[in-house]
Amino acid sequence: MQFVYHPKAGVQTLQIEGETYNYIFKVRRHRKGETIAIRNMEDGTLYWYEIVEVSRREAVLELRKSEKKEVEPKRFFHLIWCIVDPKTVEKTLPMLNEIGVSKITFVYCDRSQKNFKLKLEKLRKILINSSQQCGRSRLMELEILLSLDEVIKKYNDIVLVDFCEEKLSCTDNVERVLIGPEGGVTKEERALFEKVKGLDTPMVLRSETAAVATASKVMI
Repeated sequence: MQFVYHPKAGVQTLQIEGETYNYIFKVRRHRKGETIAIRNMEDGTLYWYEIVEVSRREAVLELRKSEKKEVEPKRFFHLIWCIVDPKTVEKTLPMLNEIGVSKITFVYCDRSQKNFKLKLEKLRKILINSSQQCGRSRLMELEILLSLDEVIKKYNDIVLVDFCEEKLSCTDNVERVLIGPEGGVTKEERALFEKVKGLDTPMVLRSETAAVATASKVMI
């Protein structure tokens, strides 16, 4: 654990309860008198708090010092991901967070199952837990759009990752890519994109594998 998340980190006296209390005292086994690092994941600051009081269900922490310490990716990368099974998204999200994806736009396309519903608050909690482990200081941005038409109207310079002779290179200056769902995008959807590149593999990749592979190629 690199830090603990609390939305009010930065105030002089911090009261801890609920899930955060359980994590600090029952999972991490911290004790009174110890100092722990806490972030609010908004201002890029690491706050050091001393545990001064502990009861059965809550604790009181006092701010002892702070340090401006951003831990962020060196470049911007926006993944546009056609919606797949929410369980697949939840499993893959921590990997994309660790790699350093800046933003994910989830979008329904023709081959997305329309009964798949993503819960952004649940995904946000997954990102917080992942960031506490990897040290990332700000939350990845998430959004949901209802169609590729919306995506194209809102964003430009999108590279579609699909089967293609021209391969995506780690030296390409790519900031925004689109990954299709299981089965890929349709011919009609492919025709919407001027830029199409492929991954250098003969294998057929699952949507989540393509997302992680593409992000890794661009970011690392």
